[in-house]
Amino acid sequence: MSNVVIIGGGPGGTAAALSACRLGANVTLIERHGVGGSAVLTDVVPSKALVSVGQTIGRFCEAATVGLQLRTGCAAAEVPVDFPAITSNVRKLAVAQSRDTTAAVQAAGVRLVTGLGRLDGRNRVLVETPAGEQAFDADMVLIATGGRPRVLDTAKPDGERILSWAQVYQLTELPQRLVIVGSGVTGAEFASAFRSFGSEVVLVSARDEILPGQDPDAARVIHDMFDNQGIQVLDNAHAASVTRNADGVVVTLKDGRSVHGSHCLVAVGAVPNTENLGLPEAGVALTDSGHIKIDGVSRTTALGVYAAGDCADGMKLASVASLQGRIATRHALGHTVAPLRARMIASGIYTTPEVASVGIGEADVAAGTINARSVMVPLATNARTKMKDFDGGFIKLFCLPATHIIVGGVVVSMFATELIHAVSLAVKCRLTVEQVAETPAVYPSLSSSIADAAELLRGHVGEEVVLY
Repeated sequence: MSNVVIIGGGPGGTAAALSACRLGANVTLIERHGVGGSAVLTDVVPSKALVSVGQTIGRFCEAATVGLQLRTGCAAAEVPVDFPAITSNVRKLAVAQSRDTTAAVQAAGVRLVTGLGRLDGRNRVLVETPAGEQAFDADMVLIATGGRPRVLDTAKPDGERILSWAQVYQLTELPQRLVIVGSGVTGAEFASAFRSFGSEVVLVSARDEILPGQDPDAARVIHDMFDNQGIQVLDNAHAASVTRNADGVVVTLKDGRSVHGSHCLVAVGAVPNTENLGLPEAGVALTDSGHIKIDGVSRTTALGVYAAGDCADGMKLASVASLQGRIATRHALGHTVAPLRARMIASGIYTTPEVASVGIGEADVAAGTINARSVMVPLATNARTKMKDFDGGFIKLFCLPATHIIVGGVVVSMFATELIHAVSLAVKCRLTVEQVAETPAVYPSLSSSIADAAELLRGHVGEEVVLY
């Protein structure tokens, strides 16, 4: 029986552990904080739970537009928010998810070890536990230690007024005026959530557009929605420092301007947890950013050592981490696997509205990486969006001109992170625009606009199209 030792119990580590158990391996999972890792305890799960509460508040605020009145007599926009209760519930949800994941891996037969693990050569792992150091021999080692918030020397979080994204859930009061440094996915999601709670929000963006690297049309929609929601976006604004004063915080920009707030959230990315793991000594190569170099089946440069998740080079998504972990164990245990294809991975942004994408995008076409046709269908005419009083989103599809195979798509809508799966299936299964267009959709539904987009795209590649 093969011995598999996994360092890190986040999405990559737990998925690998369950997969290895199913394949008959003897599995040891080492985690120092809690099963589920930061993704469950301080990142993905709590942040999306916080966003979900904000979306619920948003529905209350829209009550009057559909003819509903609150019986208390207060205006919909004045829905009282008990922020300490919200953060307490978010923390409880995270702990519950960690507990459920713990139960799942234990039921599968995984041996859990609480402690800090590191490599001692390629085939041996040392673990510092409360009871002392333990050693485990391994036929395969998976490093899945995740990442942590990037800290700036001039904006060090204190957990009270200057916060990292891992510290938000410990707040005991709702920020009156929240300044968010960083306009990527994390910054945009928190901006959307805290505005729903009633905070004034200022988003400091170092670029000329928020959500860098995302579809430009999607970024413009979110920027416009932020304007409509009263979120102040400072474009081309580079933060030089964040300091505390008697009343809150001061964010000083490199051009000399100052932005004042009650709190500041620093959301400028993450760094990998790859220090003090014995990686270089074991022959595991790192990138300049400190991430572990891996190939398509999660192998590192050291025989028998694999890596998955945010500590590894590649897409930083929980879904990717899980897939990398499963691929790694199957490959190490002698099973046939297909290398991970980044183009097949869908990603989502939980703003209001949501943004989701998969496959080829505008940047690929503009760079000449691929020759693709695209079409964008606004959701303003979709009957379901009218029912929800939302008209700012769209569906965008990309296909190859010769074969009509769908190679990418973008959805900006309510529930975009759910809708994108249909596009992901089309990309994964190499469906054509004809096949998607001719698959009946429920009416009324948001998904019907995916079929409409495919029908329009079919017209772009040679057929006359009439939509009704």
